[in-house]
Amino acid sequence: MQFPYGIADFRKIRQQVYFYQDRTDRIHAIENMGDQLLLLRPRRFGKSLWLSTLDNYYSIDQADQFDALFGDLAIWRNPTERHNQYFVLRWNFSEVAATGTADQIGQALHRHINACVDRFNQRYALWFPDPITIIPGDGVATFHYLTSAVAATGHPLYLLIDEYDNFANELMPRGHRAIDEDHYRALVHGEGLLKTVFKSVKSASEEGRLDRVFITGVSPVVLADLSSGYNVVELIGHLPAVADLCGFTTDEIRGVLEQLGSFHGWDAARQDEALDTMQRFYNGYQFNEDDAHRIYNPTLALYFFKALYETGQPPRNLLDVNLAMDRNRIEYIASLPHGDSVIAAALNDAEPLTVQLLADRFGVKDMLEATKDQAFMTSLLYYLGALTLAGRDDFGELRLVIPNLVIRRLYIDRIRDALISSYDDQQLRQRATQQFYRSGDLAPLAEFIETRYLPVFDNRDLRWNNELVVKTAFLVTLFSDAFYIMDSEEAIARGYADLSMILRPDMRQYRLLDHLLEFKTISAKDLGLNAAQLADASRETLAAHPKVQEKLVEARQQLNRYAAALQEKYGARLRLQTHAVVCIDLVRLVWGNNGVRSCLLREE
Repeated sequence: MQFPYGIADFRKIRQQVYFYQDRTDRIHAIENMGDQLLLLRPRRFGKSLWLSTLDNYYSIDQADQFDALFGDLAIWRNPTERHNQYFVLRWNFSEVAATGTADQIGQALHRHINACVDRFNQRYALWFPDPITIIPGDGVATFHYLTSAVAATGHPLYLLIDEYDNFANELMPRGHRAIDEDHYRALVHGEGLLKTVFKSVKSASEEGRLDRVFITGVSPVVLADLSSGYNVVELIGHLPAVADLCGFTTDEIRGVLEQLGSFHGWDAARQDEALDTMQRFYNGYQFNEDDAHRIYNPTLALYFFKALYETGQPPRNLLDVNLAMDRNRIEYIASLPHGDSVIAAALNDAEPLTVQLLADRFGVKDMLEATKDQAFMTSLLYYLGALTLAGRDDFGELRLVIPNLVIRRLYIDRIRDALISSYDDQQLRQRATQQFYRSGDLAPLAEFIETRYLPVFDNRDLRWNNELVVKTAFLVTLFSDAFYIMDSEEAIARGYADLSMILRPDMRQYRLLDHLLEFKTISAKDLGLNAAQLADASRETLAAHPKVQEKLVEARQQLNRYAAALQEKYGARLRLQTHAVVCIDLVRLVWGNNGVRSCLLREE
């Protein structure tokens, strides 16, 4: 079995018999959606492969390869009249350097368009004995010559544009650098080159020299900047017919795992474990609010499949390093006024972020200068793939949640880096968490959170209700997807555990424990203590207070229910410790019996 991880060439995938999940049945629907379409999806979501599929389907020079490339696919059984009727021109703006002066960026864009026309000349030399004229330093004029030459043949032209918003996306990781912003504005404002390019696309379409355009990108951040220069494109990413165009469904993932299971000789339980891991780490994306089916990031799924096929084990690092750079986008949101608050609030599963409507047109000026409310930042996080749709609340607002554990890690890394940044703090955290993973000893962990985390967290614009602060503190401090499947507010036994840490199936060979934590909060005032008394009191004294004991008993009762359900689910594999923790005024932590040790799940 060959998995095309990192391969976006449809021809190569088909000719070399790589795994290919058929989506060609959507070509019919897409032809009926319009002539100039824009599909927005997060990075590394299979957009380039889809453009390659369209290229091979529509290009006139691939007519004799139609059966070889599309045989056994849905569109081969029921092709449209347009197949192999077009000349195809492709642009990929990710190939255009977005750094340097505005003039240098403009020259790079001219060179790219000219290079694409040069490839066009080579590809269609049989149809154009006299090559299309290329004007050095003027890609717009070259494009005009090409569209006129194609129109004279009587065949239509299809323009495919990949990563149309690359110029704007490159600004986000850099933050607020005035020189970069000025260069971008020079490309899109007034008679800026990028705006001029898209005006040329619009004109060619209006004059019949260009029949169809399909564009991909990450966000609508460039659309407002192009404004009247290109106001004819239709956004289609939210439509039901393309909701899973790029990405895999659970049934498709299950089918591949069954094949891998047969190859490796796994039983059904082993296949179910792999599916559960993939669901938690890679599933969760929803691009159409009326479609309850969620889809998997295809790049991450192929990354997982490839490791599973080659080694029989999931990849040790479930976050593909090629997606780790998305932290830069989250970093950009966090850098905005109140952005840290939005990043931290996204971790609150009990109260999802909400917006009335997703912003679908905003420019770089909005992104860099306008007042950023929660709706703006939430919408941008959605387009970046850091949030996804989760239905509507009782007031009709869209709910947006973190799609899966891989993306949750990006949020946690951001908060951890902001609050636990020094080398000494990182070393202390590592020692405390390792001891907790192995023994369940809360003392070093509680000491670290009390002295290093809560004081910093409390002084930031990050606090909501106290219990959520405590849960977030433990989640950020303990999070480790290298060993654990970690969920907050996971539904267990008709309730929601505050924090569950279940070992990954491939990590059970090591001497690590499963953990379940439940948090309660109480004020020092309720205990009859002032701030000085709270600071001076021993942990044992605080834990013995009747009101603290009430909270601990309440937490233990919940833990007992959750633990029984987990024991039934995982059986003898589970090595579970449960921890009832009470936080007093976001200052002191107590737990278990006299604050000495967490309670253990009793064996019947």
